[in-house]
Amino acid sequence: MKADAKTEAEVMAVLNQLIEAYKKQDLDGILALYAPDPDVVTIGTGVDEKRIGLVEKRAQLERDFAQVEDISVQLDWYLISAAGSVAWVASDLVAQGKVAGQVASTPMRTTFVLERRGGKWLIVQQHNSVPAAGQKEGESWPTGSS
Repeated sequence: MKADAKTEAEVMAVLNQLIEAYKKQDLDGILALYAPDPDVVTIGTGVDEKRIGLVEKRAQLERDFAQVEDISVQLDWYLISAAGSVAWVASDLVAQGKVAGQVASTPMRTTFVLERRGGKWLIVQQHNSVPAAGQKEGESWPTGSS
């Protein structure tokens, strides 16, 4: 069910904090937005990017930041739904940065699951994906090579 205005504003505040902390490469600022649970899950776009828990999340962030500079993130679209103390977000965003001296821009689809604990929303799951290479608009299956 679509989140009410208060929940939507609170969840968006968390996402905006995440975007700002990511642009600043602020590891502690990012990790403070995630639940401290051992089963917090982040799935990235890379074949090896499935991270369970904050220790693995930190290692992924350290790798991310070692490979990029001048990060920007633009949230283009989002939909926030909620039930009780759980909210979920579907979004489109564009991440951009300088990688090996070249500007790289990656359109992504990202989903988040957040849980309200002690008066604040914490991320418990995140999944990032990129549209399939070789799958043209209007087609349901990729047909080209990646």
